[in-house]
Amino acid sequence: MEYSPLQKARYEYQPKLPGILRNPIHSLIATKGDATAPQSDAEVIKSLFPHTYGLPRVSFKVTDSAVTHSPINVGVILSGGQAPGGHNVISGLYDALKKANKESNLIGFLGGPSGILDNKTLTFSDAIIDEFRNTGGFDIIGSGRTKLETSEQFEACRVVCKNHNITSLVIIGGDDSNTNAAVLAEYFLNTDAGISVVGCPKTIDGDLKNEFIEISFGFDTATKTYSELIGNLMRDANSSKKYWHFVKLMGRSASHIALECALQTQPNVCLVSEEIEEKNMSLSDVVESIVKAVVNRGNIGLNYGIILIPEGVVEFIPEVKVLINTLNTLLAKEEASYSALTSWDEQFAFVTSKLASHNKEVFISLPTDIQKQLLMDRDPHGNVQVSRIETEKMLISMVSARLAELKKRGEYKGSFSAYNHFFGYEGRCAFPSNFDADYTYALGYNAYLLLASSCSGYISSVGNLTSPAEKWTAGGFPITMMMNMEERHGEMKPVIKKALVDLKGAPFTYLKKMRDTWAIKSNYIFPGAIQYFGPTEVCDLTTQTLKLEQQK
Repeated sequence: MEYSPLQKARYEYQPKLPGILRNPIHSLIATKGDATAPQSDAEVIKSLFPHTYGLPRVSFKVTDSAVTHSPINVGVILSGGQAPGGHNVISGLYDALKKANKESNLIGFLGGPSGILDNKTLTFSDAIIDEFRNTGGFDIIGSGRTKLETSEQFEACRVVCKNHNITSLVIIGGDDSNTNAAVLAEYFLNTDAGISVVGCPKTIDGDLKNEFIEISFGFDTATKTYSELIGNLMRDANSSKKYWHFVKLMGRSASHIALECALQTQPNVCLVSEEIEEKNMSLSDVVESIVKAVVNRGNIGLNYGIILIPEGVVEFIPEVKVLINTLNTLLAKEEASYSALTSWDEQFAFVTSKLASHNKEVFISLPTDIQKQLLMDRDPHGNVQVSRIETEKMLISMVSARLAELKKRGEYKGSFSAYNHFFGYEGRCAFPSNFDADYTYALGYNAYLLLASSCSGYISSVGNLTSPAEKWTAGGFPITMMMNMEERHGEMKPVIKKALVDLKGAPFTYLKKMRDTWAIKSNYIFPGAIQYFGPTEVCDLTTQTLKLEQQK
């Protein structure tokens, strides 16, 4: 097999562990801290998770007595979308397992959660692991989005684990995946299955975070990858001085990616979905906020710029959110009648005839392409597939129309030529940055120690991440402390609460302070490619979000 020079070099990179985990693995024991509780819905969650509710935080310390690690079989699942560093979680887990006892085995379930239901496995070896160290992607065992949420599925998991003599399971995923890990852990405890479950926090969207999860893995690499591309567009715009680039960035439920990329590159405009919702901004208001920047720059001869747009922004614009929810219900109720229509004119007439006046007005105001995208096939849950809505094209069209009006009135003297981009998949499988390579390896190594300490229903936690790696902390806490009750498909269910952008937090506050300056001036920053070799201050940087949150 052919390898690039960088690929070869990354195989040889040795990730840095937190100081406590650098001690011999046979000298480490778990120590329990304070009991925990969720911030809301405590009594309901306690009733649903009697075995794992209120468990204490866990950290590790060195003991003088040698700790014996009996041979065990551990299963591992990659769940959900890819995120840079997933391979290193598995590498760290594997290395800790083998250091503890060479007779232990790590068994991967192929294709995500469906792999455990279908009993599709791969037993890892040194040779397999060494092919994937410090590389991007999830191709070592593949991933999937099958949800583990029914008692029948849990029982199937128990049977498969028993057949492989698996006594511990690690689920690497986002908020939904770790919610399912908590429910599965509770089931195993309730049925005396003898199987521990530990989760690892993954999502490039950055919305799986709290006091003890400072950042989800993959976010650092993805935002650095996108910021490089944004910086390249900025350099191009600064060179040609005639194009506006509208860049949609992955992140349906939260704007963390757009915000972090803005802090890294300083664009002329960065929309933040959470602010739009809080201010109850209409679609027209959002368009006007962009138009203002374009007009102000155009009137002084700057006919170029960069606009950052969160992927899920349309669901945060109140009037559009109401429209989308109405369309979801309408198309589900009228599926047979709507499916029989073959032309766009028929579909348009059918839908507009069913909409109340305020929804109809918003729908008609949208460009035709966006109207069609809102009526495309729904996802398995019956919801519009927001990632397929070309929001960036919609805004270009609406901004262009508004600028034409202002030009006729003599209020806009510039010219407007725009290009659209969507950066999503480009960042999900990149070679992990040194930070993500170190962080994920530590999460996996740490996950084994939690399992060895019989901590089930916990999530692996590595903290103090703005400090050098030797000062990072390691431990875990019960997943139940992150939960709240939310309505899902008509039922109230326990789920991990998504962390949206904190509009009072330091990262957004800094953006708010600087954006008027960035809007009119070309104060662009060009981050360049991710650096893997060189000075620590260049290669081991954490995100701007973390620096601002921790004031470092």
